[in-house]
Amino acid sequence: MMIPNNNKGKLYLIPTTLGDIGPLEVLPLSIKRVVESVNYYVAENEKVARRFIKKLSPGKSQSKLNFQLINKYTNAIELQSYLNPCLDGHDVGILSDAGCPGVADPGADVVKLAHEKDIRVIPLVGPSSILLALMASGMNGQSFAFNGYLPIESQERRVEIKKLERLSKDLQQTQIFIETPYRNDKLLEALVQILNKNTMLCVACDLTLPTEFIKTQPVSLWSHYEIDLHKRPAIFLILASNHF
Repeated sequence: MMIPNNNKGKLYLIPTTLGDIGPLEVLPLSIKRVVESVNYYVAENEKVARRFIKKLSPGKSQSKLNFQLINKYTNAIELQSYLNPCLDGHDVGILSDAGCPGVADPGADVVKLAHEKDIRVIPLVGPSSILLALMASGMNGQSFAFNGYLPIESQERRVEIKKLERLSKDLQQTQIFIETPYRNDKLLEALVQILNKNTMLCVACDLTLPTEFIKTQPVSLWSHYEIDLHKRPAIFLILASNHF
């Protein structure tokens, strides 16, 4: 028999920093309070999660922490047990490697499971690189789409870039995507070659960090602009002109 909802633990979606910066530089104190009270976690990487918790709450006992890992190798059968602590009355926290759980992040599968099990889901405030980039881009914030990663193979990527540009033009919709950091420079080069010269392109990297870089300009100007994006977490946004 299922435990009544008010006896279950809650599932907290706990944002983390977007890079090596003091957690309280970008996170509210409410995050610290939750972390200090929760001992059960679902995380992409236990080492990364433990380091974040230690930075945020140095006095918290690491030996009391319990972790379940969620990544591309986690299967659906394993996942079913991840929220058992909630059913026993304990709160559980989801930690992404960077940014907000459930957004471009495998934690969404755990959130879905929580709803199926009638467990209360509590999203907490913290930095989302996608929204920060959109806010700073000057592009359409009323209509936008996040497309994740583009194809790696050059011809497939070209087709996808042109498709997203056409969608952006027809809908006047900001198209947002990301790349594995060590391929950022190659993607920027491809965008400059493939997109119409009047399409607006924004590159936002190292968001919230001292090395933060955000620039929006037509593709025609990017061809003369030099920026090293290698291994720097970046977001790419395009908004096509009505006139091309």
